[in-house]
Amino acid sequence: MRLALVGYGKMGKIIDEIASKRGHDVVARLKETPTAENLNNPDVVIEFSLPEVAYENIKACLENKIPVICGTTGWLDKKSEIENLAISNDTAFLYGSNFSLGVNLFFALNEKLATLMKDVNEYSCQLEEIHHIHKLDAPSGTAISLAEGIINNNPTFSTWKLDETQGAELGITAIRENEVPGTHSVYYRSEVDEIEIKHTAYNRNGFALGAVVAAEWIKDKKGNFTMKDVLGL
Repeated sequence: MRLALVGYGKMGKIIDEIASKRGHDVVARLKETPTAENLNNPDVVIEFSLPEVAYENIKACLENKIPVICGTTGWLDKKSEIENLAISNDTAFLYGSNFSLGVNLFFALNEKLATLMKDVNEYSCQLEEIHHIHKLDAPSGTAISLAEGIINNNPTFSTWKLDETQGAELGITAIRENEVPGTHSVYYRSEVDEIEIKHTAYNRNGFALGAVVAAEWIKDKKGNFTMKDVLGL
């Protein structure tokens, strides 16, 4: 498969290495805005760039009818526009706040626990995420996905906020320290005990592998997808 990498930082380089090991041909490695010429006719684009340029990068690829796998967070206010663009251009788009297999299983576990806790009023819920100091957006896309998983399965909460939990507002604490790849925790606390589920990434390789697997899966498909579709969750 021919892959174009849009955004060629640390993640892009790891994706490049893993894609090559899996037998794929990386035909473009872009730090600039993608065009029909510099994309070099790929089967799929994998986009890991920066929040401020992600929308234009994805838009340019979809307008050239190239499927896009996107792992950039911090731009999701325009996600519905991108999904409409994928449909109108008869191509495919998949956004993942986190491509790790473990994290996507963690998402499913989080939703199940939220359902179990919805009528247990003795417990309050709080989310925490820890990332490296270079991460520009807060909270992380993964933390937002966890929060949405709780909100969709527990009517106690109607929205999330970057703070402590208050009433119907589910709180997320964001911490930036050293070179932490990503740690996410969900706490349910009462006066007598605490339930915690937690995912800790040891490095970025799991994210990169998941993005390549998603690219393999989406080739020749049409529509908007998530990692749940890729993994059959």
